[in-house]
Amino acid sequence: MTDITKQGAKQQKHWYIIYTNSGYEHAVEKNLRQRKQSMDMEDYIFEIMVPTEKVLKIKNGKRVEEDVKIYPGYVFVNMIVNDKSWWVVRNTPRVSGFLGTGIHPVAVTDKEILSILEKMKGKTEKHSLKFEIGDIVKVIDGPFKDTEGSIIGIDEITGELKISISMFGRETEVTLDVVQVQAI
Repeated sequence: MTDITKQGAKQQKHWYIIYTNSGYEHAVEKNLRQRKQSMDMEDYIFEIMVPTEKVLKIKNGKRVEEDVKIYPGYVFVNMIVNDKSWWVVRNTPRVSGFLGTGIHPVAVTDKEILSILEKMKGKTEKHSLKFEIGDIVKVIDGPFKDTEGSIIGIDEITGELKISISMFGRETEVTLDVVQVQAI
């Protein structure tokens, strides 16, 4: 095995990104936690995380909060890289490799990790909206029920849509909640 650490460099823990099969991020996280314990790697592999954020989605006309992966297909590992720790992570089932050049993983900067952790705290809730500006929608609730219009603005934070509808021969802008409309 080739030495993947720099000769003479002081070993420090850093965050690294590993590629996984999309949809198996949590399975990789669980497997890696088990391998860390069973292979006595607690002094080299510290934290394993799948970054997620809270997103509001509309299901059956109701708002539902879900955890959505920020980076599908990736798992973050806080570790000290040496030959053995690299081998344990790299040979975990469904791990395709490290983000980096060849066999040399590239550490994620502290600034990048802090940004990801802030995003995970969920300070900004966003709606997962299936609409785009220009889409034609039908109003299904409220005083404009059964009226059709074109979306001219979207607010993902509040879940509101600005819609241009034709009333009395002229275009009128109305703001509606996403649950009040449906795609045509």
